[in-house]
Amino acid sequence: MKDSGTENIEIDLLLESVYRRYGYDFRSYARASIERRIRQFLADSGCASVSEMIPKILHDREFFSRLARYFSISVTEMFRDPSVYRAVREKVVPLLRTWPHFKVWHAGCATGEEVYSLAIVLQEEGVYARATIYATDFNDEVLERAREGIYETAKLQEATKNYQQAGGKGSFSEYYHARYDAAAMDGSLKERIVFSSHNLASDSVFGEMHLVFCRNVLIYFNRDLQNRALGLFTESLVHGGFLCLGAKEDLRFTEVSDRYEVVDLKARIYKKKEVP
Repeated sequence: MKDSGTENIEIDLLLESVYRRYGYDFRSYARASIERRIRQFLADSGCASVSEMIPKILHDREFFSRLARYFSISVTEMFRDPSVYRAVREKVVPLLRTWPHFKVWHAGCATGEEVYSLAIVLQEEGVYARATIYATDFNDEVLERAREGIYETAKLQEATKNYQQAGGKGSFSEYYHARYDAAAMDGSLKERIVFSSHNLASDSVFGEMHLVFCRNVLIYFNRDLQNRALGLFTESLVHGGFLCLGAKEDLRFTEVSDRYEVVDLKARIYKKKEVP
């Protein structure tokens, strides 16, 4: 049986190989999470050990793509944590309305459910026509699913309660077209969304944003990578712009904590301070 020290070295080498070969940097992801995902992939890979995976990673892009799918965090749903979307309606949209045009960065958008949820809120509040939403993820496969906007009908039907709790002003079924067991989001919701590949671990700033959404992503990063991502968000935001994080994430004890004021602590919404 292989000792844990040897396996740790193998995992370090695998992550270094991925970074140097493909430019994807998972070295600063939370260690316990990344180890668990590598072991899950190992069990499905046909390889006997982590070290046996490394040559295949280096020489077989499809094998790497399969591994990357295990690293992607795609736990999401329409109007996840409905109170957050209600807080956006009540506390963020009134200020977004003061800009003639505003830009939103939805980082770590996964398969897109929360991007479309935000688009619905902005549409119902009458400001969607002046918005551009940049929805990003490092995983091209989940980005393509987000771009298609096709989901299981049953899941969208289950999301009706979330929509109502988020302050929905109409009928949620108006926003998708169901056929048998699949449902496509209405085309009008896609008009202001740009889906793009972006890796928070290695890529640069998305500039001049008025709202940054990055929910339930930072919990998978170690402290250094959390600070890197928060630095990107802070550089990207205009003064007076908003940052919305996940329920288990906040700005306390981070390098940018003094750059923000709290808008809604429960919803994890913060506002970048104006320059004095």
